Amino acid sequence: MSGPRVLVAGASIAGPALAHWLRRRGAEVTVVERAPGLRPGGQAVDARGVAKEVIGRMGLDAAVRAACTDTAGAHTVDADGQVLETFRADDHGGDGFIADIEILRGDLARVLYDDTRDGVEYVFGDRIAELAQDADGVDVVFASGARRRFDLVVGADGLHSELRAMVFGPHERFLRHLGHVLAFYSVPNEFGLDRWLLEHQDQESGRSALLRPIQDATRAMAMFYFPAGDFDVDYRDVAAQKALLRERMAGLGWLTPDILAHLDDTPDFYLDQVAQVVMDRWSSGRVGLLGDAAFSSSPMSGQGTGLALVGAYVLAGELAAAGWDPAAGFARYEARMRSFVEANQEIGRLNARSRDVPGPDAEPRPDFTGEWFTELVGRAINGVDLPDYAGVPDSAAPAGSPITSSARP
Repeated sequence: MSGPRVLVAGASIAGPALAHWLRRRGAEVTVVERAPGLRPGGQAVDARGVAKEVIGRMGLDAAVRAACTDTAGAHTVDADGQVLETFRADDHGGDGFIADIEILRGDLARVLYDDTRDGVEYVFGDRIAELAQDADGVDVVFASGARRRFDLVVGADGLHSELRAMVFGPHERFLRHLGHVLAFYSVPNEFGLDRWLLEHQDQESGRSALLRPIQDATRAMAMFYFPAGDFDVDYRDVAAQKALLRERMAGLGWLTPDILAHLDDTPDFYLDQVAQVVMDRWSSGRVGLLGDAAFSSSPMSGQGTGLALVGAYVLAGELAAAGWDPAAGFARYEARMRSFVEANQEIGRLNARSRDVPGPDAEPRPDFTGEWFTELVGRAINGVDLPDYAGVPDSAAPAGSPITSSARP
């Protein structure tokens, strides 16, 4: 008997990671992505703790590390560029503020795509337009007009997930804006950046500007944070976003004017609200959600990629262990992941609060020195058990890259 046919929406991180594990568990996988191809660049993302274990079980540790940014650490600086504080990549065993596995989102997506493209059907430049599910499957109509039937559908299509809106309800029901906006884009490395991230924070206005090194030493990644409780710019209106960024960053100082000078010629501009997705359930019948579409913890947590990678492993494993019964598989996936997700979302909220502008109505900034925070970080990095899924097929374990003994089928 052939395995179930699974449609995955989204080809960033969560989608291809899920495709890897579904294929190994015996499913026939199709990934649909509305963009015409893989999106390059993007912010640097980290893998810590249990997420590193998942990368190892995928057999991709060497490929991921080869594509890493090789950031040595981070300096916070004042307006004159004088160093105020230093964080190193080897702090806390490589699981600290700067993780030892740090990679541009687009580079990680490329590693995952290259790993899966021979055994997975990828459809770029298309999207799910309609779907209808019954007891035995899901009928899908694509924007291209194609009609197909699948056994399961999983939305891994990000914070503004179209599939989530289609099946679970409008975005406003699930999005929790944390009162900040994040922007990033690549710029020429005319700043002498050499393996060290630089961040300038203005405590009074709650704004910050960052420059971070990437593998291409002739380029750098610029990032900006600013408070915006009234954010209402369409996430697809790039011209309005750039105008907003210029307006909100005026007068910040440091290298900000030089970074903004490249705003109109950058190939990979991104700006969006810092938001979380909070849902009571991540599935409905034969349709499930994964990654930011289900449980965005926001960039303020530093753990969105870890949640996506770990969630992909658990979701594929639990569905296969349940004999591809969606009710049982999705329920076990949610039960295993919920506490892990909530710990990361709490860290995201605390980090956002620590950047709030001081004022009479502002909540006090969190005190990160207590034991409670150490315990929370532990849950956020390692707070989920990775089952071996010993009775589940694993037909495509990578040759030459044996999975760890604890993960043997």
